[in-house]
Amino acid sequence: MAISVPQKQILLVEDEENLRETLKLNLQLEGFSVTAVGDGHKAIDAVKAEHFDCIILDIMLPGLDGITVCETIRLRNPRVPIMFLSARSTGADRVLGLKKGGDDYLTKPFNLEELLLRVDKLIEKTKQIEQNVPELNVYRIGEATIDFNSHEITDVQGRLHTLTKTEGLFLRLLIENAGEVMTREYILQRVWGYTVYPTTRTIDNFIMSFRKYFEPDQRNPKHFLSVRGVGYKFVA
Repeated sequence: MAISVPQKQILLVEDEENLRETLKLNLQLEGFSVTAVGDGHKAIDAVKAEHFDCIILDIMLPGLDGITVCETIRLRNPRVPIMFLSARSTGADRVLGLKKGGDDYLTKPFNLEELLLRVDKLIEKTKQIEQNVPELNVYRIGEATIDFNSHEITDVQGRLHTLTKTEGLFLRLLIENAGEVMTREYILQRVWGYTVYPTTRTIDNFIMSFRKYFEPDQRNPKHFLSVRGVGYKFVA
C-alpha cells in the first residue's frame, strides 16, 4: 500500500484576481494545498485558523499592506517562511521587506518556475533548520531540572515529578524558542497539531503547572512570562 504524504499548505495573498488564480492553479498542480485570499485582513484571519508551511505575500494590498501583515504574522509564528511579491524592485524595498520578517523577495513580473522553485527551497530550508535543533537531554531552569530522557522534573522544592509527553513537547518548544513571544494558537498547533483550535485555556493551565515546578515565586514569574493579548515567552 502506498504511503500518503500530507500536502504542504500554502497561503497565497494577492489582490490581483487573475494573478491570484493563476498562481493558485500552478501551485496546486505542483501538489500544494492552497488557501488564496485577496487582502491583508483575510490573510491574518487565515493564519489564525490554519497552519501553513509557506506564505506568499504581495506587498501592495488593499486596507492592510503586506509589510504590516508580515509583522503581524511574525508575532504569531516566528518560523513560517514568508516570500514577498512586489512591483517595487529597488534595493531599499528588498532590504525593508527582509528586515520586517520576510525570508525571500520576488519582484513582478517574475518567472513562474522561479517562484515555484523558491517556494520549494524555503520549505525545505525551514524543515532542515527544525530538524537540526540540538537535542535536549537535561536542562536546568534556576534550581529545577528537566530530564527529557527519563521524563522527569525535579522542581524548585527538590520534589520529583513525572513529565508527560505533552509537557515534554511544550517545554521543548518553549526552550528552543527562548526569548521569543509565541501565541497560544501557535503553541497549540505545534504541540497538539490542531487545525481547529480548542479553548486556549489549555495553554494557560500548562503554564500554571510549569510555574509551580520552576518558579520560586509564582506570583512574580521570571521564566514563564505572559504577554498580554499575545501569548507566552520563556526566559532562560
